[in-house]
Amino acid sequence: MTHYEERLERDLAGIRERIVAVASAVEEALERCAHALLTHNRALAAEVILGDLAINRAIRANDRKCHAFIARHLPSAGHMRFVSSVLRLNVAIERVGDYAVAICRETLRLTAAPPDGVGRDIELIADETRRMLHQALQSFHEADPELARNAKAMSSQVESTFEKAFEALLVEGKKGSRPIRDLFALLVIFNRLGRISDQAKNICEETIFAVTGETKTPKVYRVLFIDEKNSCQSQMAEAIARKAFPESGKYASAGWSPAAELEPRFVEFMDRQGHSLTSAAPTPLQSVMSELADYHAIVSLEGSIESHLPAVPFHTIPLEWEVGSVPEGLDDQRAEELYGEIYRQVAAQVEKLMVALRGEEAG
Repeated sequence: MTHYEERLERDLAGIRERIVAVASAVEEALERCAHALLTHNRALAAEVILGDLAINRAIRANDRKCHAFIARHLPSAGHMRFVSSVLRLNVAIERVGDYAVAICRETLRLTAAPPDGVGRDIELIADETRRMLHQALQSFHEADPELARNAKAMSSQVESTFEKAFEALLVEGKKGSRPIRDLFALLVIFNRLGRISDQAKNICEETIFAVTGETKTPKVYRVLFIDEKNSCQSQMAEAIARKAFPESGKYASAGWSPAAELEPRFVEFMDRQGHSLTSAAPTPLQSVMSELADYHAIVSLEGSIESHLPAVPFHTIPLEWEVGSVPEGLDDQRAEELYGEIYRQVAAQVEKLMVALRGEEAG
């Protein structure tokens, strides 16, 4: 190796060593904060809060080393991807440390250790989150994109446990056994644990980018449109979304009191707009109840969502669009006019939603 190559490798090794050290410190902080919370150890919680100052200093030092590396070596290709990924990794690690501190601050506000049922859920989420974070960091250290993909896949289990824990917290709130302040503190703790899982996913994506050059695949959003009969507005919204934004989402529609079939003149109107609904049929909302948590957004085009769903999943966005309806008994001309008005409103709302979800490049 030339002198320049030796210096480059030495600088890279120094950056890797610092990342390993600060990542280990954050993992330890997360473990200690979970223990402090579950045992209501206020002294340990305070230690974690103070210890985060050293972690932040180490991260800032590593940032400076990365910028110095770029200035000194003008890296390209793999080396540039690695250093830019380290800079973003520093952000993710710092945020994990901040979330651990937030959990400890909420621990100091609690009047006692979490209730047994909620405590078990917290312990389970904390274990799953720490395991996911550890594997994500390991994948970066070992430059292993497959390990990163496996760690990223663990997020679905964390989200499932989170939903269960949130329901347990609601039950505890109804009992009235703990002060409202405690319940709010526990809710914040659940949120921060969930955010740690999100940062672990970000680390996995940085690993994949650093090693393979692959960028994050644009997210595909699942959207459910609902109304009473699933014979007009919701069917229209689904058809418009499928045609206008096929790459941005997966779409479905349903009704809480579905009609037997679509009205022929509605099918004919949609055909004139370029949407074939000859094989479409109303779907009962009850048939998709078990899948609600899989949808990123649920849109009601007729009435309140809460009136027809037992609960909106925590990570699902509920939306209500008032776009009007087509009463029965109208003559063909008036029905055509109303279909046209509703179509224009729905098309505008669908575009607004998908641009909000995917950005201006939505398609």
